[in-house]
Amino acid sequence: QVQVRESGGALVQPGGSLNLSCTVSGTVFRVYVMGWYRQPPGKQRVLAASITTHGEAVYEESVKGRFTISIDNVKNTVSLQMNNVKPEDTAVYYCHATGSLIDNSHFNNWGQGTQVTVSS
Repeated sequence: QVQVRESGGALVQPGGSLNLSCTVSGTVFRVYVMGWYRQPPGKQRVLAASITTHGEAVYEESVKGRFTISIDNVKNTVSLQMNNVKPEDTAVYYCHATGSLIDNSHFNNWGQGTQVTVSS
């Protein structure tokens, strides 16, 4: 079994900073990719940033230069440092992880989501 747990969502003022964290636990053998998706009110869930265990990162265009994703391969933890946040960053942020389990099966799991609200 795999658990994906996020933390760090909060209310933050425009121009402020926030750090989201997500940890994968359970019978995990190896993590392949971890990422953060976000779903603004009334819109679809889209990728914000993702990273491989080799450190190769991908960013959605609107967050480039403001968000930084990082991974700790020992702790199976991914973080998203959000700087200079804007009201349009308001969304539920979901952590996603893929990898393999100790029984050689694969996992593709989502966290429960954490709310980020950018408002003055």
